[in-house]
Amino acid sequence: MANTSASSVPTSKLLHIDTGILKVRDACIVLVKTEWNAAIVDELEKGCITELRKHGVKKIITLTVPGAFEIPFGIKNYWEKSGKKKKPDAFIALGCIVRGDTPHFDYVCKAVTDGVLQLNLSLPVPTIFGVLTVDNDEQARERVGGKHGHKGEEAAITALKMISLSFK
Repeated sequence: MANTSASSVPTSKLLHIDTGILKVRDACIVLVKTEWNAAIVDELEKGCITELRKHGVKKIITLTVPGAFEIPFGIKNYWEKSGKKKKPDAFIALGCIVRGDTPHFDYVCKAVTDGVLQLNLSLPVPTIFGVLTVDNDEQARERVGGKHGHKGEEAAITALKMISLSFK
């Protein structure tokens, strides 16, 4: 029986790279990753970098922030401090928020989601949401190469497609 859930990789055309990706060799992409849940986030980063390099992106910069809550500030600060000639073409937010026993999960998820949304509306370059919001470690592992695909690779492809929109 086919998996028809909204988050299922087989039902998505995201991985079809025959559309949307132009020559992005000269693109600069900044990954902003968290220190929390480092094992999962490092896997997201590896998949992301592998996919970007596969498509010829040479300039990939990684910025590390303490947690997901700090991702929007890290991106905004990087944008504001980078010189005109060093502005990135896209940001990719990478993190993993695992539900705990308190409402902290809900607050952090909402804050980082709202923060990335605001960045997408205020910056002239895209910010890709590569933050996992999961109930447990098993769900996180399923999203870094397991049955739910590799969300780091998907974030990279999304960035490339969004950059190509800017170049049109």
